[in-house]
Amino acid sequence: MSKRIQDCLKERILIIDGAMGTMIQRYKLEEKDYRGDRFANWYCDVKGNNDLLNITQPAIIEAIHRQYLEAGADIIETNTFSSTTIAMADYDMQSLAYELNLEGAKVAKRAADAYTAMNPDKPRFVAGAIGPLNKTLSLSPDVNNPGYRAVTFDEVVAAYTEQIQGLDDGGADLLLIETIFDTLNAKAAIFAIKEFYRKTGKKELPIMISGTITDASGRTLSGQTLEAFYISVMHANPLSIGLNCALGATQMRPHIEELSQIAACNTSAYPNAGLPNAFGEYDEAPHETAHIIEEWAKEGFLNIVGGCCGTTPDHIKHIAEQVKGFSPRRLPVLEQAL
Repeated sequence: MSKRIQDCLKERILIIDGAMGTMIQRYKLEEKDYRGDRFANWYCDVKGNNDLLNITQPAIIEAIHRQYLEAGADIIETNTFSSTTIAMADYDMQSLAYELNLEGAKVAKRAADAYTAMNPDKPRFVAGAIGPLNKTLSLSPDVNNPGYRAVTFDEVVAAYTEQIQGLDDGGADLLLIETIFDTLNAKAAIFAIKEFYRKTGKKELPIMISGTITDASGRTLSGQTLEAFYISVMHANPLSIGLNCALGATQMRPHIEELSQIAACNTSAYPNAGLPNAFGEYDEAPHETAHIIEEWAKEGFLNIVGGCCGTTPDHIKHIAEQVKGFSPRRLPVLEQAL
């Protein structure tokens, strides 16, 4: 599958899907919907645990995947953004981490394979979504004790290793470390991936890496510039490196331009549908987002593009239509060290 996606990337700009959470909200699910029969008597509230829907409402998750595939997505992300023991501790569901990833990958793979079968010339790929965690290795949660950390590197590696195993066993084609605001967390995920495949002897899945520039400073939350972030993770030899979340396409443009000039691998971008309004909602219409991204494609910034918070299948459809006439960014030819 690695060779196939590499071939596709040489031919055209690939489309990654849009927001999962935005689409789940449209279903207006209640507590009982999240629980299903299996967790009907769970002792605490689970509404909002979107990853749990891989087990309790797989038909809804598959329907969302299919909407993005129908809109033109080449790559769909598994619904596993928070499927680690660390993140699932909020619901005391740490024991479900492996199963959530396994089922999340399976449901996405079913949808992707169905669309590939309909058009073998346009293969669809499943990216196992690996989120940033709700605990950070670089920053202290206690302002009075800057040296304190709520989690250790080894604990993060262990959590990510279990997630990676579930995604791999479920049939993911790629591994996507995304929404990175703390590069040390991302490095733990990279280490976990490399160790998992070294120890199991299985063929390593291609890695996609996507960071988050949090504001106009052009830095990640843990303080790195974009170039520093890039240099910090390139040892992973990723299929792609890019940016997602936090910013709309307008605000993300200078950062994507910079990344396109320094990255030795493919570049990716999936911005939010503009910036959130006073109610935390996203108002940027599909044609507006697509028009901005069309300029990126015209300038040669992109290899992979899609949407993050607030984006829908309509956004992805418009983006796919606007970029299809442009060639993908050409990878630079790097000088070899003597």
